[in-house]
Amino acid sequence: MLYRHLIAARPLVLPLGLALCAMAAPAHAQERAQNTRETSEPDDFHDRRVATSGEIVVTAAGLEQLDVLAGTSVVEGVELQRNLDGQIGEVLAKVPGVSATSFSPGASRPVLRGFSGERVKVLIDGIGAIDVSNTSADHATSIDPLTAERVEVLRGPAVLLYGSQAIGGAVNVIDKRIPLRRLNEPFHIDALAGVDTASDLRQGGASLDVPLSDRFVVHVDGSYRKTDDLEIAGYAAAPGLRADLLHDAEHEEEEGHLDEAEELRELANQRGVLPNSGTETWSVNTGFAFFEGDSNLGAAIGWYDTTYGVPVRPGAGHHHGEEEHEGEGEHEEGGEHEHGDELVTIGLRQFRADMRGRLALGDGFFSALNTRVGFSDYTHTEFEGDAVGTVFDVKGLEARAELEQNDRGGWSGSTGVQYYFRDFDAYGAEAYVPKNRTDQFAVFTLQEIAFDPLQLELAGRYEATDVESQVLGFQRSFDTFSGALGLVYETDGGLRFGVTGSRAERAPSAEELLSNGPHIATQAFEVGDPNLKVEGAWGVEAFARGPIGDGTVSLAVFNNWFDNYIYLSETGLEEDGLPVFEYLQGDARYFGVEGEVSYPVYEADGFTLLADLRGDYIRAELSDGTPLPRIPPLRLLGALEAQTGPFDARVEAQWFGEQDRIAPFETETDSFTHVNASLAWKPMRGNDNLTVLLQADNIFDAEGRRHASFTKDFVPLAGRNFKLSVRTSF
Repeated sequence: MLYRHLIAARPLVLPLGLALCAMAAPAHAQERAQNTRETSEPDDFHDRRVATSGEIVVTAAGLEQLDVLAGTSVVEGVELQRNLDGQIGEVLAKVPGVSATSFSPGASRPVLRGFSGERVKVLIDGIGAIDVSNTSADHATSIDPLTAERVEVLRGPAVLLYGSQAIGGAVNVIDKRIPLRRLNEPFHIDALAGVDTASDLRQGGASLDVPLSDRFVVHVDGSYRKTDDLEIAGYAAAPGLRADLLHDAEHEEEEGHLDEAEELRELANQRGVLPNSGTETWSVNTGFAFFEGDSNLGAAIGWYDTTYGVPVRPGAGHHHGEEEHEGEGEHEEGGEHEHGDELVTIGLRQFRADMRGRLALGDGFFSALNTRVGFSDYTHTEFEGDAVGTVFDVKGLEARAELEQNDRGGWSGSTGVQYYFRDFDAYGAEAYVPKNRTDQFAVFTLQEIAFDPLQLELAGRYEATDVESQVLGFQRSFDTFSGALGLVYETDGGLRFGVTGSRAERAPSAEELLSNGPHIATQAFEVGDPNLKVEGAWGVEAFARGPIGDGTVSLAVFNNWFDNYIYLSETGLEEDGLPVFEYLQGDARYFGVEGEVSYPVYEADGFTLLADLRGDYIRAELSDGTPLPRIPPLRLLGALEAQTGPFDARVEAQWFGEQDRIAPFETETDSFTHVNASLAWKPMRGNDNLTVLLQADNIFDAEGRRHASFTKDFVPLAGRNFKLSVRTSF
């Protein structure tokens, strides 16, 4: 396959990519909507968010001309630089309603309103990432935040454009691998470099755009990121796990197994550093776009390569080892601590090709035909020491075509078709999912009707999904229908009050249907159910967002009622020395509140002091009241940001509540608070083309764990961390 040839050429590819682009970075973008600082005059190339009346107009394919009525969050500019991390989940973790899986420093996917995995769609410029990060928490996303210029979190009826998987919402990462605009300058360069102390981070990247004519633009970007083992506050093991390890050590000592007792005590007392948590990532992309009037056509190819350690659950092989004490003579060397001794690392490689086109259709009923295609050749290898344990090979294609309507008396919309194909193969001693193929065809529409001061948004989607595994003689087909309705009232000042209702259906994935075996990276034995039914959900949401005086507000309350909700739950059983997790189904309910308020509490000549308050709360349970697993706790964030001249100084405190509403066999998570500070300096008077950012995260070195993480009992968050980054755009 192509990736093998590229691996062989890696010593040449990486230096060439770095020489061409000096590493990837977010493009110059305007600050958040509430930031009233004067900036240089925007242009189409440097500022992709074109909003003439203050509303957020997202740039996801099919939504460029539509105002998304329900909650939409955008992270860009200094905010993106401040929260930049190796995985997109960590980048968004401070957005209201968004947490992260935080499986390890090398693998973290967004959790939206308590939903993760199959219920969250991750997009690159409006098309799927086409990786396997949605299937298991240990699988990293194949998206490099270093190449992103903005990240959008989409909710409400509009997410039906991207799939029934987006019950929780969608995350759209915007980069410039296919240029969207003509470039009216000889060239354009974006670059970023950064370091930190907690992981000994070294990262950098750049992108270069060059117009070869007034109608043809080429693009190249590259990035590199390397971290060592993560410095943590306190013990790696959570208090409950540490107590279990020390108890097991006493038992081993009583049995006369002194070496094992000492090993268990060492694991229990591991502190300050998280072993086997280093990462190394690089990427190279190149693309072009051709423009003719209001039409354009572009394509890109890219390569993403990451290797990251998977921290091992302390004592994971202990019970397996006890069985061996009873029959040591049967195999002296084989199997001792099969799942506990060897360090696990993951190597992820993706070759990706993309195409985007827009054909202007004039002033008729339809204004344009938009097309978007993505192809991925993806390989994910789980190593046990130096030996290859399990290999996942995935080839995928996603294509969509949409007809965009001209606005006619306040009526606008978009209607299209989408096709998705995935060929999945896993091989090795612990290939827990058999070879399978998924085909999906969809028809969708999103319509918006404005009759001031009210706006109506309607969406619908039909999907036909086939899941087949020839090796098992398995084949199932699913037909799903989803629809949503949103109504908004807008005041003269731009403040919006709205309500949305939805019915969404989702076909079970191949992993949920067919898993059956040990998964070394998650250190679990996963069991699917081939008889799972279609998952359905009724949802309602009320929200308010927009300006209030000189400030802004965004508040939402939502409720979802599921029938046949699919979830992965620990059973309390063990198989091959690993805890057994089983995909189950039952009725469930999600309730949540999220919000953000930003207000300038003091303004004087050349000085503004902004107050920022964010928070969210989620309660999720089965119909019998049993809490669902891995639901984030109550969170609150308060911040003060001072803006004066070329300086922005920000201090924030984020509090995470205790999570004691836990599923069977789940452990509680203690509350904690992180205090962070940052100072941004923009030395070039009159524009934001250069930003130097100094940060201190978790200043008081508090121990913290995300309850949404499978590994939270032995993978805490980073301890005190000092960061320095420089971003430029010219």
